[in-house]
Amino acid sequence: MVQLNLPAFEYKVTKIGEKPYIFDIIRRKYVVITPEEWVRQHVLHWLMGEHRFPKALIRTESGLTYHQLAKRTDILIYDREGVPFLLVECKAPHISLNDVVFEQAIRYNSILKARYVLISNGMDYFVFEVKDGQAFLLDTIPSYAAGIE
Repeated sequence: MVQLNLPAFEYKVTKIGEKPYIFDIIRRKYVVITPEEWVRQHVLHWLMGEHRFPKALIRTESGLTYHQLAKRTDILIYDREGVPFLLVECKAPHISLNDVVFEQAIRYNSILKARYVLISNGMDYFVFEVKDGQAFLLDTIPSYAAGIE
């Protein structure tokens, strides 16, 4: 897999049939390693490790309905009251973090209403605070502890 600009972590990989799988600590099962999944697993560990987001409040591949279409969020982190706090949209490393990616995340967030939105391809990331229907680019990922006080 591609070396990402995210911290390394200890991961479990196995092969099932001809496909490699990685263990997802949130879903508690092995999932096929695609380029996007590789990024998702790195982002998960980065948010839990370096940024101290609690594992118990994280969901991956959660479903949502947008204009009667079934969609999935890559990572959704809740606050302690069960309100969406941070929506994360992951893309494969070769996908540019352009307006299309940003607009996809914002469309999903129009349903979820998380306070923050992060997009990453494992090489770069952008994080936004959403207020009154507008997204404001931030310099750093918000502190989970500070956000729930």
